[in-house]
Amino acid sequence: MALLKKIKSATLVEALVATVLIVIVFMVASLVLNNLLLNSFSKNTQAVETRISELEYKLNYNTLKLPYREEFKNWDIELKEERIENVIWVRISAIHRANKKEVIKARVYGTD
Repeated sequence: MALLKKIKSATLVEALVATVLIVIVFMVASLVLNNLLLNSFSKNTQAVETRISELEYKLNYNTLKLPYREEFKNWDIELKEERIENVIWVRISAIHRANKKEVIKARVYGTD
C-alpha cells in the first residue's frame, strides 16, 4: 500500500474569513454602482429640455397662449410672461415633483 501523504488545506476559519471579505467587496461594489446609476438618472433632464424646446417653438409661432402650465411625466412646466423695463420676457420653469430639481429658461418675447 502506498503511504498516504497529508495534504495541506485551509482551515474552516480561513475559508470563512475569505468568504466574508469577498461578500464585503461585492456589497461595497454594488452600493457604489447603485449610487452612480441613481445619480445619473436623477440628473437626466434631456426629456424635459426637449419638451421645453417644443413649447418655445410653439410660442414663436403663436400657437401657445400665455400663461401656460402643463404636467409632463414627473415635471410641472410653467410659462409666464414678465415685464421688465418695457421688455416682455417669457420665464419657463420646470420643477420635478419627486426630487424638486428645477430647470429654468428666460427669453425675450417682445417689447412694449
